[in-house]
Order: sequence, then C-alpha cells, then structure tokens
Amino acid sequence: MRNAPLLAERRQTEDPAGSAQLAKALDAQAALLPYALGVFAVSLPLFVWVASFAANSIWMTASFAIFAINWGAFYLAVNWLRDDASRDLRRRARIHVACGALWAMAVAQISAFAAGAGPARETLLMLATAGAVLCAFFSAPYLPALLIVTPLAAAGPLIAQFTGPAPRSGLELTWGATALALALAMIHNRALRRQHGLSVEHERLVDERLRVLETAERTARSKSDIVATLSHEIRNGLTGVTHVLAAAAGRGGRAAPSREQLNAALDAAQDLIAVLNATLDSETAESGRLSVDTQPFDPVRLIQDLVLLEKPHAGAKGLELSVHIDPLLLSLDRGATIADPLRTRQIMSNLLSNAVKYTVRGRIEVRLELRDDHVAVEVADTGPGLTPEELALAFEPFRRVERTGAGVNGAGLGLSLSRQLSRLMGGALEASSAMGVGSCFTLRLPFDPTAERGAHEASSPADPLGAPRAMRVLIAEDDALNAAMLRAILEQLGHQVVHAQNGRRAVDLARIAEFDLLMLDGRMPVMDGPAAAKALRETDGPNRRAPIIAMIDGDSDEARESLDAGADIVLRKPVSVAGVARAVADAAALDRNLTRSQAA
Repeated sequence: MRNAPLLAERRQTEDPAGSAQLAKALDAQAALLPYALGVFAVSLPLFVWVASFAANSIWMTASFAIFAINWGAFYLAVNWLRDDASRDLRRRARIHVACGALWAMAVAQISAFAAGAGPARETLLMLATAGAVLCAFFSAPYLPALLIVTPLAAAGPLIAQFTGPAPRSGLELTWGATALALALAMIHNRALRRQHGLSVEHERLVDERLRVLETAERTARSKSDIVATLSHEIRNGLTGVTHVLAAAAGRGGRAAPSREQLNAALDAAQDLIAVLNATLDSETAESGRLSVDTQPFDPVRLIQDLVLLEKPHAGAKGLELSVHIDPLLLSLDRGATIADPLRTRQIMSNLLSNAVKYTVRGRIEVRLELRDDHVAVEVADTGPGLTPEELALAFEPFRRVERTGAGVNGAGLGLSLSRQLSRLMGGALEASSAMGVGSCFTLRLPFDPTAERGAHEASSPADPLGAPRAMRVLIAEDDALNAAMLRAILEQLGHQVVHAQNGRRAVDLARIAEFDLLMLDGRMPVMDGPAAAKALRETDGPNRRAPIIAMIDGDSDEARESLDAGADIVLRKPVSVAGVARAVADAAALDRNLTRSQAA
C-alpha cells in the first residue's frame, strides 16, 4: 500500500513523445496494484468461510495455492517496477497484462471449484463474478489489459453458469454484472486517456517554457559575460594604446615613444582584435548560427605554416618549439583533411599561442599523425599543468584558471570556441594535463585518403610577403579607416592602389581603366560588393575577367553570396598583413581561363 504514491508519481522522462500516454496509463495501473492486493486479501476470509461449506477440500487447497502464487508474483512485479529495467514500456506492458491474467486464472479456478461445491455453488459463483468485476476495474487504466483480462476473468463464471444444473438463477446476474463492469471500465479508460492526453500536453508546454526560460537566462548570462569581458579588456588595452599615441602626437610634452612602447601598443591592439573576434564567434556559436565550410586541404602545410609563425614568439621566451609529422602523411600523394581550413587554422593558432603564453620554460612539441580515418594534431607543452577540475573550467566560456592565468591577457573563450568548432567539423578537441608536468591538447579531424588536394594545396607555398609582381589594385571600401589600413598594407606589399568609396564608383572606374586585381567590401552604400562583382562580370570592359577578392564581415552565407556573384576569393575581416598577402598571392596565381573559388 505504501508503494502506491511512489509508483503513481514515477515519470518516464526518457521515453519518446509517442509513448508518453502509454507510460501514464501504466503508471495509473501500477498505482492500483497494491490496492488490488488489499482487496483480494480482504476477500479471502469471505471466500474461506463460504468454501468451508463445500464438499471438495482438495479444490479449496488449490485455491489457497493459487492465491499464494499470485501474491508472490505481484510482490515481485511491484519491486521490479522500481528498477531502471521497467523503463522498457513494451516489457512493462506485457508484465501488467500477465499480472491481470494471473487473477483471471484465479477467478476461473474459483468458478471450477464452485461447480462441485454443492450448496455453496451459487455463493461461490457470485464471489467469482465479483472477482471478474474487480479484474475489470483494476485493468481499466490500460486498454489492452482491459480487453484481454476482463473477458478471461468473466469466462469462468459465465461458463460455470451455462453448464451448471437448472435452474440457473444467477446467470442473468453474472452476465449483467460483467457487462456493466466492462462498460464502466471502458468509460473510465476513456476518461483516463483524455486526462493523460491533457497531462502530456501540459508537460510539453511546461518543458517548452522551461527551455525558453533557460535559453533566455543563458543569453542574459552570456551578454553579461561579454560586457564584463569586453569592458575590462578594451579599457585596459585602449588605455595603453592611447598613451602611446598621445606620446607619438607630442601631446602633453611627452617624449616620442620608444620601439618597445610601440611594440607593446601593437600587441595590445592585436590582443583587442583577438578578444573581439573570439567574443563575436562565441556569441554566434551560442545562438546556433556558427557554420563551417568543409573542403579538402593539406594538414601538413597548415601545421608547418603555423609553427613557423609561432617560432619567434617561442624563441623570445627561450622555449623550444618543434614539429613532428607522421612519415605516412609525408609519403602520401593523395588524401586530405575534410574540414574548414580557416577554422582549423583558428583552432591550431589558439592552441599554439596558449602553449607559448602559459609555458614558462621547457619545450612545446606539435605532432601530426594519421590514425585510421582521421588525423590527430597534438600540442604538448611543459607548462604548469592543470588539475581535472581546472581543465574542465578551462573549457567553459568566459572562465579562466586563476592559478595559471595571472598576468595573461585573454577573454577565456579560446578553448570553448575551439571545441565547438571542432565538433561542427565532425572532429573533437580533447585534453589531458598533470600538475607540474604539462598539458596536451589533441585535435582530431576527418581524413579522406582518396580526396584530391586543391591546386593551391599541392603547390609550393606562396611568398608570404606579396605576389610575384607589383599589381594595380582597385579597392572599394566605404569606411575611411578600413580603406586607409588596406591601402597601407597593399602599398607595403609593393602594389599601386586606387580607392573607390562605393561599389558603383568601383564599377565606373573599372570600365575606363585596367586593373590587375579588384578588392570589394561586402557591405557598401549605393551598391554593395556582390552587386558590384556581378556588374563587373557582366560588362565588356577591360576588367571583366580580373580577379576579385570579396572582403566580408559575415559567415559562410555571405561568403557564398559573394562567390556566386563572381568573386574568386573571400577575405574575412578584420584583415591582417598576412591575410591580405596570402589573398593577393592566390589571386595573382589564378588562371582566368579556369576560374576557381577559395577562401582566404
């Protein structure tokens, strides 16, 4: 009896949505099982008293044995419903029907016993009829059990009444009682099913509301973390940059800044850009709008380029930075990693820069291996190491390990964002660490041994300092600061630059003058980048087949829009010297008779 609330309140939270009503029906029937045992226990003394007037004592002994077996089976069933195994609804439904069938057999046995009970025959048959009515009542919550158990239980008394000696005065009473019990049980089942349907819908609405509230709370926390992180990082970084610029401008009678001060200001500005990029990517990932553009690329070249870029930073701290490539990867003529090369570069750059930042002495080792159907890139360092709790904290957004992060800039987003990106590309980012020994981060990405590498991957690396020759470049950029920065980078690389303030002006200039390269901002007034690229491709001017680099702020959808309009290369903002140099070099290497698209 005391188990009834426990069984009634049991929730099948892991069941499919289509099984919710079945779970509730079984819960309702399970809640009645202890009461069924109680009713049959109370009825037993009455049955014994009536059966004592019967002549056949062996049948009475058999009745007691059947009752004992049924009680034992019910006790086992009630205990089984507490286990996790009862979450299998089909098995649970079969057990419910079997338990009802046991009592139907008990009713049939009483009916058979009554047939030879002499003067106690009619009374025992009325008891058997009452037992059939109880079986119908306790089977009512679950319709299959009701339709199976009730006819089985009613068959015994009805057959006994039909086959017994005349007069059969109890036949009408038995038939009417069982028919009425079945009808009332069907009505009860109908009401319960409707109630269960309303309950399931109510729970669905509650769960949906809780998910909405959780999403809103997570968004609010994310916004708060973004504001706190940006306010701290931007305030500190801009303060230092402002002081250096003030000294350079000669304000306040300050001396001109030294090279060390200028380098410090440049590092602070680059850190600010990294924080902003990571924050924006993290916010995009949190909202589910972060996407990747998978394509085959050579992982060996990517890793070698990144290690080459990080070696000066490691050398400045006295750290040894080495890279080990699996000989099997070096010997393959075919095969490529299937992922987003830009996002892979972002992940590996973050792992390498973290290793350099947090390692005080010792070495950093990068290992690239081929493992079955994926490549694994390991970055191992001899840094301070992390405890399991600290390692879990390091992968949470906007969280930093205070013991190792003191004096190190950053928003605490690199690892969490890298793990999200790796999962989007079908890979994984794993980590292991030991206090005082160091840490090892492993990036796993899919590898296709039959994939063809792109022409730009198979060829030798382009000159990082610029294209093979000086070029006449037309840039379309409405933002004056961005235009000045892009002009400075291109002129530093040795190119001539013509600036247009919008896409319409760029199209007009391209019709009257010939350029080696066109760089179009994605979002501009009057005419945006995709519209300008489409107009240039449709004109018969001298620049119809000139390479076009689209400079975008958005995700892969904006990149695809630019490429479909006629751009050859996509360059994501904010631009850097290395990014512009790589894009210009790739544009210079394009074969205009076989135009191809790629992302820089």
